[in-house]
Amino acid sequence: MEESLINFDQTKIRKYWDEEAELWYFSVIDVIEVLTESPRPRKYWSALKTRLVDEGSEVSQKLGQLKMPASDGKMRLTDAADTETLFRLIQSIPSPKAEPFKIRLAEVGYERIEETEDPEKSINRAMKTHLAKGYSESWINQRLKSIEIRKELTDEWNNQGVSQGSGFAILTDIITKEWSGKTTKEYKEHKGLKKENLGDNMTNLELVLTMLSEASTTEISKETNPKDFGENKAVAEQGGKVAKVAKNQIEQSTGKSVISTGNNKTLKN
Repeated sequence: MEESLINFDQTKIRKYWDEEAELWYFSVIDVIEVLTESPRPRKYWSALKTRLVDEGSEVSQKLGQLKMPASDGKMRLTDAADTETLFRLIQSIPSPKAEPFKIRLAEVGYERIEETEDPEKSINRAMKTHLAKGYSESWINQRLKSIEIRKELTDEWNNQGVSQGSGFAILTDIITKEWSGKTTKEYKEHKGLKKENLGDNMTNLELVLTMLSEASTTEISKETNPKDFGENKAVAEQGGKVAKVAKNQIEQSTGKSVISTGNNKTLKN
């Protein structure tokens, strides 16, 4: 687990990166202290926990305890929450400093409802978001196409009864490993990523090969109609191999690796 610190309104909030779960965990006490400016954040947090339990909230059950550096420099256990749980806690804090978070969470929730009713809005928002981050329009168009192809693949997996979450993750790893030589996690580590989206950190060529692998998997699945998860894994391997052939040919012609260490900090152009 990697320890680091983030600045929040000139105050340091302790956080840990769990490599296995690929999640950030934040010190609840630190967040309480910053948002409430309470001179006794531990007492405030104790009272808030009691109130949440009385209200039937399950937030406290989602908390864990991690060793983090205390003010005396020693490692001590403290309540920690991942990002989702932390946002739920913030919504329960009556504080002016918590209001911007609550407003933004409401905005995001409304946007998601809009996107469910009109998927085109999600595309437009994605375009604006990537432009604001400094990506070129040509790269963004490529990225949006990759999202469309990915959606077609996950729709096919849904039709085949593959479970979302672990099932999707396993098949994605198979495809990625087959064509790139790396699992999704290994690929992200190669690019120095943590929670960031892998697709948002790919070159045009990496995106093209990802699309080829996923589009091939979709078409093979539609034609062969796999009967169980084992057959879906075999189809994923076949789809990945299609892109692997293209990757190898490109590398033989150019004399350099397709798999880039570049990420969104270096790829914007």
